[in-house]
Amino acid sequence: MTNTPDTRLADFEQHRRTVFGIAYRMLGSVADAEDLVQDTWLRWSQVTGPVASPGGYLARTVTNLALNRLDSAAVRRESYVGPWLPEPLVSEPDATDGVERAETVSLALLVVLESLSPLERAVFVLKEAFGFSYQEIAEALDRTEAACRQVGSRARAHVRARRPRYDAPPELRRRATDEFLAACVGGDLNRVLALLAPDVTTWSDGGGVITAAVRPVTGADNVARFLLGLLGKLGEGVGARPVLVNGEPGLVITVNGTLDSVSVLDFTEGPEGRPLVSAIRAVRNPHKLAHLANPA
Repeated sequence: MTNTPDTRLADFEQHRRTVFGIAYRMLGSVADAEDLVQDTWLRWSQVTGPVASPGGYLARTVTNLALNRLDSAAVRRESYVGPWLPEPLVSEPDATDGVERAETVSLALLVVLESLSPLERAVFVLKEAFGFSYQEIAEALDRTEAACRQVGSRARAHVRARRPRYDAPPELRRRATDEFLAACVGGDLNRVLALLAPDVTTWSDGGGVITAAVRPVTGADNVARFLLGLLGKLGEGVGARPVLVNGEPGLVITVNGTLDSVSVLDFTEGPEGRPLVSAIRAVRNPHKLAHLANPA
């Protein structure tokens, strides 16, 4: 296969979304993922000889760059103030191009991936998210195929045990999210409580930069009072609108037109099949929202 500057650029653009998707799933950071996309392009642009599989080469390059970056990320997170959540990808509910870019990888799954070892995460992402064969993964990670299969099996079991098990249809989740938003904005404690699972937990990621709970808040009564108290403190300029957060129904909260936080809800099945909010993840750290334009 020839490898001219034009063909290198065309090949890279063809696989750019996969390169970003691998980096984002590995690091949970939009900014770091975009940095790795650029680093991967720089390495690819310097290749002079023919490459049989540009997609495989690019996947291998970004995966190994991400593994190197994870060492410094782990050090940063050891001193992180309060709960750590990934940077959210936000798109409009009716914008199909936004949905595509959102990669449809939930914040809940990204949090679970954080609990894997870097090698487990790499194997899981390449196999489960992008469908690479174990032979291709072994070549990318310089491991044996048997070893990668073993790591992949361990990673899948770990993820399966920790990811949410209730998978309501998207339209049902959207309606439940809208109903919960209306209850919170209305300040109706009893209505909010009726929409929460008894063991609901909320995580607020402020990173020590902005006010947020430094520990998870658990239990329906505690969570309801925490949320309504927070909305009350934000004042009359609070606005909220439904969006897609990593491909799932979520909320954007603004204060006087300035982006304050991005939240996504998990659900469990309640009485009569009615979805109840089982988890709330709210990203308030402005550094993690910097890639999002302020809503009008």
